[in-house]
Amino acid sequence: MLYPKIREIRRQHHLTQKEIAEVLGTTQRQYSRWEIGEYEFPLNKMIKMAKYYNVSLDYLCDLSSEATPIEDK
Repeated sequence: MLYPKIREIRRQHHLTQKEIAEVLGTTQRQYSRWEIGEYEFPLNKMIKMAKYYNVSLDYLCDLSSEATPIEDK
């Protein structure tokens, strides 16, 4: 599955693939594979990314146009 929002939001935050890969605890190469849809993005990494960007998983997966911040529990 291709996640166009993943690339878009990374670029909006002026981050390189290497920088966000470090946040997620992976390599730039692996992150690139997720971003282009070569491999499925692991849920635990998606959750970590959503928290980092303070957006919903629906927004990251391009299921919603609302970048609704996540409420702290």
